Amino acid sequence: MFEMFTTLGFAWSVGLVLAVLFVLAYEFINGFHDTANAVATVIYTKAMPANLAVVSSALCNFAGVLLGGLGVAYAIVHLLPVDSLLGMDSSQGLLMVFSLLFSAIIWNLGTWYFGIPASSSHTLIGSIMGVGGAFAWMNHLPILQGINLSKASQIMLSLIISPTLGFVMAAIFLLVMKLIWKKHKIHRTPDEQMQVNGKKHPPFWARVSLIVSAMGVSFAHGSNDGQKGIGLVMLVLICVAPAYFALDMGSQAYDLEKTQDANRRIMAIYDRNQAVIAEMIDFNAPVNPPENMLVHCSSVNVLPAMSLLDRRLANASTYKDMSIEERREVRRLLLCIDDTARQVSKLDLPAKDLRSLAKWRQDLTKTTEYAPLWVIIAIATALGCGTLVGWRRIVYTVGEKIGSSSMTYSQGIAAQVTAAASIGIASLTGMPVSTTHILSSAVAGTMVANRSGLQSQTIKQIMLAWILTLPITMLLAAGVFILANTLFG
Repeated sequence: MFEMFTTLGFAWSVGLVLAVLFVLAYEFINGFHDTANAVATVIYTKAMPANLAVVSSALCNFAGVLLGGLGVAYAIVHLLPVDSLLGMDSSQGLLMVFSLLFSAIIWNLGTWYFGIPASSSHTLIGSIMGVGGAFAWMNHLPILQGINLSKASQIMLSLIISPTLGFVMAAIFLLVMKLIWKKHKIHRTPDEQMQVNGKKHPPFWARVSLIVSAMGVSFAHGSNDGQKGIGLVMLVLICVAPAYFALDMGSQAYDLEKTQDANRRIMAIYDRNQAVIAEMIDFNAPVNPPENMLVHCSSVNVLPAMSLLDRRLANASTYKDMSIEERREVRRLLLCIDDTARQVSKLDLPAKDLRSLAKWRQDLTKTTEYAPLWVIIAIATALGCGTLVGWRRIVYTVGEKIGSSSMTYSQGIAAQVTAAASIGIASLTGMPVSTTHILSSAVAGTMVANRSGLQSQTIKQIMLAWILTLPITMLLAAGVFILANTLFG
């Protein structure tokens, strides 16, 4: 990896290092901004001392990043169309990264300062969409062409639906607990427990449930939000040094053969199902088209793209055998082919072919959807360290300012179990969600189910931040990117 710095030159090497440090700073801020949600209920129900809860949460966040996979990471990377990502020069890539990170960090710090549980996920996604749209506008293209609308729609849908599900599921969970354990001591607040037996600690099993679910939220947060940080670092590396990071340069001959085999098997699936997918794919397209025919990604010309990819992989034993431009082209082809395969997988194909298509897609993108170990460890460390500081402001809001009354032990359990399950499932399916919104919504759901009422001022602030985060970060990131290109481009 270090030979990269000799070819980049001193100035670009410094820029690359600074960009990675900016990502680590963002993830550090994310640690104390979002992870406070994970420990809020366990602290306010007196299940754990605050310092022990925060340290334990930091360790679980660290583990979550290491074990969380890369599905969410590349959902973030693919927000920018592949043509834009590989078509810009290094200077534009660097300015884009600094612009989106500046926007995300400013908004995160501002909402943290005022103790508002705003979403780091919304912040990051808005910033990426802002610079993508600005890049398209500066190159005289339709603004929406600078954003992967398909991927953005999927992500935004998950960000909108997940808080609603969190609210409803937590409310139902609490009502079920109240139905099973009527007038049980788990439905007391710490102050009520103090009046009964002189201790604020929850009953043993309630305490265990609160601690386990809180650590579950922390682990799930690490696996989801930590992956966003990994995705950001990979975005930096692909933009600034695509020759080294557009593809996994550690891939061996076996990996390329596996990719080539997956490509051929997907072609065979298409051939068997021509009647179903003929409207999407042009089966009459030339097998050896002119090179300029494949500039833009589309499902129509996917067969020529697959043919070209097959030839490229047949002529190299590893990616190191390819030129820089060939590596860029191979990444573009792989992502275009995978995008078409994703669209085809939604059609009415035989169940056996659908299962095979899902498997071959994984093999196809294995050498593009990767992250070096040092990236994963760096992000895990930044997120874990960030968890240790600055958590009090958000904890206070979640613990005392959402509901009109104090939180009971059962409310804490319902909110945390719901949040841990929701975020964990999202991470497994590769969908970025907001820990802040899910946990805050779950707490609000338990308050409504418990007939405790909500503090309207806090709810208004959270809703306002939820509504404004996306447009503000998009405009801020776009404005900074355009200004930076004007001054330094």
